[in-house]
Amino acid sequence: QVQLVESGGGLVQPGGSLKVSCAEASGRSLDGYGIGWFRQAPGREREAVACIGTNYGDGDEETLVADSVKGRFTIYRDNAESTVNLQIDNLRPEDTANYFCAAGGGLDYDVGCGGDTEYDFWGQGTQVTVSS
Repeated sequence: QVQLVESGGGLVQPGGSLKVSCAEASGRSLDGYGIGWFRQAPGREREAVACIGTNYGDGDEETLVADSVKGRFTIYRDNAESTVNLQIDNLRPEDTANYFCAAGGGLDYDVGCGGDTEYDFWGQGTQVTVSS
């Protein structure tokens, strides 16, 4: 069973940057999984912000970024650290949320990053707070 662990959250001023990371708890590779990054703030529905397809070794896995964060959020795999990272730039107060990742075995993406049906494992999240 895959246990996902997120890290990198914290308190950041508006306009700042942050990188959150998704890793398997034992350090095993996540290449066999499509990975989605989601966020949820109190009183708001869960929102998919970005996802990256299963890595077959050719470096051509697709990435999707939600329109609401496009241009500020970037998802990528760090092979050296066996993580899937979400780089967040130009943070806004409305970005404040719990950010968590999910993994789906062999998952690839066409339109949208999916939800409960597509993913097998979910992390607990890391809190990102944007405030002056």
